[in-house]
Amino acid sequence: MANQRLWLAVAAATVLTLSITACGSDDDGGDGGDSGDETFTIGVSNTLVGNQWREQMVCAIKAQARVSGVVDEVVLANRDTDASGQISDIEGMIGQGVDAIIVNPADRAALDDVIAAADEQGILVLSVDQAVTAEAAYNVTNDQVAYGEIGARWLFEQMGGSGNVLYMRGADGAPADTDRDEGFQAALADFPDITIAEEVFTGWDPSTGAQQALDILSTQQIDGIWTSGIDYSVVEQFEAAGHDYVPIVGADNNGFIQQLIDLREAGLEGAIVSNPPPVGGVATAIAVDLLTEAAEHEQNTLLTPELADNVDGLATLEELYLPELAEGESSTIEIEPYTTYTVQDVLDCRGPGE
Repeated sequence: MANQRLWLAVAAATVLTLSITACGSDDDGGDGGDSGDETFTIGVSNTLVGNQWREQMVCAIKAQARVSGVVDEVVLANRDTDASGQISDIEGMIGQGVDAIIVNPADRAALDDVIAAADEQGILVLSVDQAVTAEAAYNVTNDQVAYGEIGARWLFEQMGGSGNVLYMRGADGAPADTDRDEGFQAALADFPDITIAEEVFTGWDPSTGAQQALDILSTQQIDGIWTSGIDYSVVEQFEAAGHDYVPIVGADNNGFIQQLIDLREAGLEGAIVSNPPPVGGVATAIAVDLLTEAAEHEQNTLLTPELADNVDGLATLEELYLPELAEGESSTIEIEPYTTYTVQDVLDCRGPGE
């Protein structure tokens, strides 16, 4: 091994455009380059198991590695752990001599030293979904500040600028949650008559979020709900709690999209904000470009979220919905110009040699 860095949802006729900013970059990623007989090994560190978003992220990494033709193996460290455990996993990959490591970080700064150690060994490190502070790392992320802000603004406006909001965050201390809160608070500052009735951390666990929503909706009058991607399980609690539907914001989860379509006539109003797990595939494409020297990339690649609702954008939601996906999987599958796999490649979830 050689040691060495909304939207588009394409399925059948589903095609949208993802706004992408590669900060300071003049060269977009793509299919990778021709490296002759040289092949590479990519390590992946994921610290949240059983979450369909993360599972789809891993599948996108595997799919892009497989179609690149130059990756011989994806080494996956996949377990529920904290930053300390993730550091240990990354150290193990360094010891194995992988060529690049893709991480979804448990902490923004805690990985700095181990990323520096990887860099000293000539190993590329790419952080996906959430940015890290390590100077050597390439950050390939969704714009989480914008994610929080555009969804919150839609919600507050849909509520008429006043009322009680149930604020359902992600994992306390996670970089993405911190960034989303920054965006949420920026929107909230412009709506002085909006009150946060309850603020809870779901840990991005649909079951946890469902129970929290049931408890709160059963005992309080809530006028709007902002969720950090555990939306579909929250919608299911309105009927159980005997609470009228209120405007709700979530991610582009397939189950939530279906609810917004099917329950619109029953009074459910909601909006999705794109947050594509295939950012992992983007990171893989960039890693291949850098390893094969096919293209240069700056260290920060930012995917800009887009919003669609069932008030004015029902047709968009109908195009996005993919019946073959699980309820917690994102309908955003492919991201131009980076990923070159097909939807079926991601659904198959097979890496090189598998």
